Amino acid sequence: MKYFYALLLVLATCSASWAKEATLLADDPVVEQRLIAISEEMRCLVCQNESLAGSRSDLANDLRRELRTLIKQGKSDAEIREFMVSRYGDFVLYRPPVKPTTWMLWIGPFVLMVVGVIALFVYMRRRNRDISNVVLTEEESKRALALLQEGEK
Repeated sequence: MKYFYALLLVLATCSASWAKEATLLADDPVVEQRLIAISEEMRCLVCQNESLAGSRSDLANDLRRELRTLIKQGKSDAEIREFMVSRYGDFVLYRPPVKPTTWMLWIGPFVLMVVGVIALFVYMRRRNRDISNVVLTEEESKRALALLQEGEK
């Protein structure tokens, strides 16, 4: 048993020397910073609620690799965004431009909210109208009164 503990101790002390520092994904930190800035403004096409920078999907990794290549080729941020939009559509941007093809993205939530409020208003009016027309008979009134008095005891 002593040899087992000694072996564990040796492995534990040697493991620190085997550890390596995490390497940057890009050789150039400037490229990496630019990649992060651009990919934060883009949506992961798989996750859809995560930025391209934060997503760990295979497609996001491929897209980040493509963005690194474009950055190293000397493309501007606007050219890179234009490339991504031409390839994947305005949906890839977190803030798509306001134009006829994206009106539903910008106006759709407000339209749904207005429709929901109108539907709620119509439902409440119908419910109130139906409830107010209910008239209790004298026997039902006495029984309800008796239940209320019983509940107070």
